[in-house]
Formats: sequence, structure tokens, C-alpha cells
Amino acid sequence: MKRILTTLFTLAIIMAGSVPALAAGEETSTGQSVIFYPISVEEYTYGEAEEPRINKVYQLSLSDDPSGIPTEDFVRNGRQYYLLDMTRKNEVGVDTKPHIETVTQADMETILQQLSAELEVTTEDGYTGTLQLDHTTVKVTVDGYATKTQALSASRSYPNLSEADVSLIPKSIEENGKTLTLADVQWDSTEQTDGVGGIITRYTATASYTGTSSSRYATGYTVTADYTGEVAKPDCDVVTYTAIFGSTQASEGSAKSSVSLSAVKIPLLAGGAAIALTAGGVFVFQKIKKRR
Repeated sequence: MKRILTTLFTLAIIMAGSVPALAAGEETSTGQSVIFYPISVEEYTYGEAEEPRINKVYQLSLSDDPSGIPTEDFVRNGRQYYLLDMTRKNEVGVDTKPHIETVTQADMETILQQLSAELEVTTEDGYTGTLQLDHTTVKVTVDGYATKTQALSASRSYPNLSEADVSLIPKSIEENGKTLTLADVQWDSTEQTDGVGGIITRYTATASYTGTSSSRYATGYTVTADYTGEVAKPDCDVVTYTAIFGSTQASEGSAKSSVSLSAVKIPLLAGGAAIALTAGGVFVFQKIKKRR
């Protein structure tokens, strides 16, 4: 029988202690209590009457239900505070990240003229910003090479030749560092006296020389340069609520206690039920003992 009494008393203690814990807080649809605490509390006076007021500021996410913000009356320093208004403000934050924009241009002259110190950019995911040119990243690459051949020509005059003989004409000459070869010879002749009454013929050769000059050149250039910096995008994921409480002089009864009656009734009822259950068990135990 002692075990029965011990069990009854234990059940009474458990019931009395567990009920207040279940009743604390405000339940949501999922059965979980949601309590929001202010990030700041400001006490000030308002108006000519210098009415004491309190502002409580809460920051919630977009998915939070603002109905969980406490708006009940409360007593502080002998004054009864009541909700006057609730304001909401979407906090527009800025999300930033580093970004590199590479500029590529096939026309070297054009790109060098367009490489300004700054570049306004808008990324595919909505970030915008002003980037700065990183001069150390400017690179020029050659797209390819080709060979260009140019025809060269020159002429020489060789006067006072004794014969119109091509062997008397040089077969090649140097012109501006290039070697040209003999291509053609034109002859002119003149008659002169030899000083003793004889006549001799003198020839002048006009020789044409030709050749080619080859040079290798780049067919095109590609210039790349990086602009670096930060880009930003407005982002709103926090909502600020401000609960504004006005006040009046608290009555004598409300000033004694600001505890909600609902928080007291449940544990009292539970404790009473536990005591009644214990007393009933003792009474039944005594009846059974007397019959024996």
C-alpha cells in the first residue's frame, strides 16, 4: 500500500509542474510557441504633458508572422502602458560582391582608345556598379601572321662605254639594303673625235634592275583588359516593426502585479486536481483497510 501512496504523490507533483510549461508562450499553427524580443526599447516623453511613452523595436524576417509581437498592456514604474500604434518598415539592405569584367576587342586601335579608367556594368543577376581598370591585366595577342611581297626596281646609267656589250654592265646592284638583278639594258651612242682626226663611237647604257621585298606582318590583334571592383544589388529580407506604447497612471490594483491571470489559473487548477486525486486515493485505501 505504501507503493500506491508513493505513486499517487509522484503523479501529483509531475502534473503540477508540467502544466505551466505547456501553457507558456503563444502557440502557432504548428503547436510551437513563438516569442519575439525587441532589439531596442526607448523610453521618452511626448507632448506638452510630457506623457511617458515606450517604443519597442522588433526585426523580423519576411516569413515571420508579426502577430507574435507582444501588444498587451503592461505596468512599469507605476504607469499602465497600452499600444498606441504599430509601424512597419522594410529594411532595404545592399548585397555586394567582388566582380571582374573582361573587355575583349579585335581592333587594337579602337580598344586602346576605349579603355577608359572606369566601366559601368550590370551583371546577369541584377548587380550594378562602377569598376576600375586594372592596367596590369591589359594584354595584346596576335591573331596570326601573313607575308607581303613588294616589287622593287631601280635604274643605273653607265656612260662612255667602248662597246655595247652587256658584259660591261653589272649584273646586280644594292638598293636600300636590297639586292636587285639586271633586267634590261638600253643603249645610246655618240661619235667623238680621237684627237688625231679619227672618229670613235661611245656608248651609254641605261640598265634596269628589279627585285622583290618580302615582309611578315600581323593579320590582327586581340586586346583584353580586366575591370575590377564591387557590384551591389538592393536586397530586402528584414522588416522592422515599432510598437508604440502610450501610458496612463496605473490603478492601485494593476500596479501590484502585472502577471497575467491566465498564467496563474492553469497551474492552480492543476495543483488542486492533483491534491484531490491524492486525497481520494488515501480515502479509498483507508476504506479497504477497515474492511479487512
